[in-house]
Amino acid sequence: MKRDVRILLVGEARVGKTSLIMALVGEEFPEEVPPRAEEITIPADVTPEKVPTHIVDYSESEQTEDELQEEITKANVVCVVYDVTVEATIEKIRTKWIPLVNGGVEKGSRIPIILVGNKSDLQSGSSMEIILPIMNQFSEIETCVECSAKNLKNISELFYYAQKAVLHPTAPLYDPEEKQLRPTCARALKRIFNISDQDNNQILSDDELNYFQKSCFGNPLAPQALEDVKTVVWKNTTDGVQDNGLTLNGFLFLNTLFIQRGRHETTWTILRRFGYADELELTDDYLYPLFRVPQGCSTELNHFGYQFLQRMFEKHDKDGDGALSPVELQSFFNVFPYVPWGPELYNTVCTTDKGLLSLHGFLCQWTLVSYLDVHHCLEYLGYLGYPIFSEHNSQTQAITVTREKRIDLEKGQTQRNVFLCKVIGPRGTGKSAFLQAFLGRNLAVSMHAFLPPKPLVSHLEA
Repeated sequence: MKRDVRILLVGEARVGKTSLIMALVGEEFPEEVPPRAEEITIPADVTPEKVPTHIVDYSESEQTEDELQEEITKANVVCVVYDVTVEATIEKIRTKWIPLVNGGVEKGSRIPIILVGNKSDLQSGSSMEIILPIMNQFSEIETCVECSAKNLKNISELFYYAQKAVLHPTAPLYDPEEKQLRPTCARALKRIFNISDQDNNQILSDDELNYFQKSCFGNPLAPQALEDVKTVVWKNTTDGVQDNGLTLNGFLFLNTLFIQRGRHETTWTILRRFGYADELELTDDYLYPLFRVPQGCSTELNHFGYQFLQRMFEKHDKDGDGALSPVELQSFFNVFPYVPWGPELYNTVCTTDKGLLSLHGFLCQWTLVSYLDVHHCLEYLGYLGYPIFSEHNSQTQAITVTREKRIDLEKGQTQRNVFLCKVIGPRGTGKSAFLQAFLGRNLAVSMHAFLPPKPLVSHLEA
């Protein structure tokens, strides 16, 4: 989420841009209005989203076109102000101001726009009938607010919607022309659904929905509210509710509905809780939390890490045979953007007599990764949603950093559980056979019997 918001007000002369800013700051209609208001900054602690907000005025008589373009470039959102009593100022939205702000810019990069109808105190009706065709024409228009600087109507709401357009943008989530979620948003929400489906039955039960709700919003849903949600989904989809639970299609429908009703901050709260940035990619802060390993120390999974991974194993062991088949392992990795372990996995850890990955072998592989490449281990735990279901701030709490090797040697004792032993020797002396023997195999068995029945695919979409 952005650390501050910059709002630019543009529009024809005398529509009330400066009056709106001064009314917000002074909480009263200004008796004297200068040609242009100085830039103001609203501190974080007095804004709904707790983010510093800068409000910038534009005056055609005070500034050049080059200065206007520079301000547009710096702005996060542009408020195009018009006079509800002067239709010519409305027409200029379409013919002048939107082309100035976003002319020639690709859809995904356009600056969000808020339309602001000022001087509503001078008109009994509404300008929305004229405005709606403009809003339908330009997808970058987030909303339209009718207000009055004179009687302070909707002034704070105007700036709230402008801030919301920056912090909770619609464009990455939803295609207004197609009236559906954008593919990147649907993919992120699918990953979130799969993580939240704790028993892996493709349905979110009441308990799973409440855990999800509490993780994202702090409180579970009341029983009646939960039923109301499912009723809405059931009435509007053919397969959104099954066995009294929410399916993936139902989950996607709910988020589409939030966005269509102007509540896209709800979907953004969910996405950000599960590690997504504005571009709908997982953030580096989420995947690679700050973690320092002093020289001479090593890294091991602790009991928090092992408990979490055992839960993940049991979730994907659909047939309950104590092993993951290639299909079950593929299901385990469906929340990853790629599959990190290939067929070589089956030659590095112990497997069942059918050549499948046992729980012991699975945990041994994680032990190996956490020791040899802890940063990838943290990344993998992030994909699996460790911070959500462990109720820890980050996946670093699944890792223990051991004492320096030098101190262990001085004291003649250690608390390490994992040690590195290198086996060296000339080719053909039996190094591989020696290591495979630790897994209970001779070399012939390890080369033939323990290959997986079917290799894992090399890439999966999250």
